Amino acid sequence: MKINTAELIISAVKKEQYPNDMKPEIALAGRSNVGKSSFINKMINRKSLARTSSKPGKTQTLNFYLLNDFMYFVDVPGYGFAKVSKKERDAWGRMIEQYLMESEHLKAVVLLVDIRHAPSQDDQLMYDWLNHFEIPVIVVATKADKIPKGKHQKHMKTIRETLGLSKEDIVLPFSSETSFGKEKVWSAIQKHV
Repeated sequence: MKINTAELIISAVKKEQYPNDMKPEIALAGRSNVGKSSFINKMINRKSLARTSSKPGKTQTLNFYLLNDFMYFVDVPGYGFAKVSKKERDAWGRMIEQYLMESEHLKAVVLLVDIRHAPSQDDQLMYDWLNHFEIPVIVVATKADKIPKGKHQKHMKTIRETLGLSKEDIVLPFSSETSFGKEKVWSAIQKHV
């Protein structure tokens, strides 16, 4: 998919602030250091529309990025954030849950996991929760450039087993450094929008 226009429309914290223009939404979820901002920037061919940071946990709102005036990427706060209070974490959790449960335009969630490691307990909880509520999930294994291509299948198998994925579930390796996997990820997203 070729992205000609991309802009941050709103950083929302409650339902009344969500865009209400009936466009399909794809949410992006994952640990705070999994590379969500880099993923967004690579997918939309921008260097810094989504701000990247060396400090995990910078995204604290639901960021709605309008792509080609057709669909939204919705960046949700990362989980596993170490440097915020339990009160803040709980507030983010409620905000994310409300969005995932109540957005009428959410079509799927791209769950980003780090290909180098087995999915964390938080990744497993997120996947199980999305599955329980029958929200379609596309699992994307980021940082694929950090391991040799010959080891991708082994790592993908670990991700599948740890998350308890079925044969039909999609897991795609991806690199925001090299664009590896970008077309396949777009192809999987387009099936939902």
